[in-house]
Amino acid sequence: MKDFIKNMEEKLDSMGAKLAKKEIKIPTDLAAAIVFFILGIVLMLLVPSQVTVGKDEVVSGAAFPTYLCYIMIGGSVLVAAQNILKMVRKEPVETKTINALVEIKALIIFGILVVFWLICNLTELFVLGALWCAVAFLLFFRCKKKSYYIITVAFAVGIWAAFRFILNVNF
Repeated sequence: MKDFIKNMEEKLDSMGAKLAKKEIKIPTDLAAAIVFFILGIVLMLLVPSQVTVGKDEVVSGAAFPTYLCYIMIGGSVLVAAQNILKMVRKEPVETKTINALVEIKALIIFGILVVFWLICNLTELFVLGALWCAVAFLLFFRCKKKSYYIITVAFAVGIWAAFRFILNVNF
């Protein structure tokens, strides 16, 4: 088992070293324009299902959100066009350098939290999600001391039990 863990750590270290060297430059204004364009389209599609509109109403509750979506989409198109024009003219655009290793670590942490949420919602047992989260973060940060795992699991169960059975709080 120790050899397996050692081999995994060596592979993770070599992948981490390769990813640490990879950097991506992203034009921030163009990326934001694309994100807000997509968000505007999604919101535009969601408004009719969220706001009921009567047949006799001239101005309904959906008018204001719909106009905001139009403004967001139009502004996104203008900003994207402006940045694409700058790129074509070879003018400088604002960029952000993103390190691949940092972003992958952030995605892993986000994934741990999403699984925590799923476990809590699907099982309706907060303690299972808390145990997953505690152990997953200890593994992510490569904690090698067994006592840390034992203490963390004991505290997660103890705090859950105190809230659930003593304070009658159901998460």
